[in-house]
Amino acid sequence: QVQLVESGGGSVQAGGSLTLSCAASGFRQSMAWFRQTPGKEREGVAWIHEESGHTYDIETVRGRFTIFQDSAKNTLYLQMNSLKPEDTGMYYCAASRRWGTWSDPRIYDYWGQGTQVTVSS
Repeated sequence: QVQLVESGGGSVQAGGSLTLSCAASGFRQSMAWFRQTPGKEREGVAWIHEESGHTYDIETVRGRFTIFQDSAKNTLYLQMNSLKPEDTGMYYCAASRRWGTWSDPRIYDYWGQGTQVTVSS
């Protein structure tokens, strides 16, 4: 069983920064951050493979967001810089024990409760 507890969301002005944290327990092969806004599908933002540390992210956040982990603390992070209003949404961390398309929510069996990020212009 994998348990995920997120923290770090909040409200910032455009151009600001936030760091999201996700404390994880239990075996997982990879982890990711997703975001969702009302009426839209959950969108994969960034992914990391637990063992290798290899990462992927989407083009709209590249150069602004960084996914990384502290294995000693069993914590996943998403450092978000140069935030834009379109980054607003509920952010979820997710853990998977399976291989698949990293941005497909269906390969993730475990989800955090979500943390809200609001970016004002």
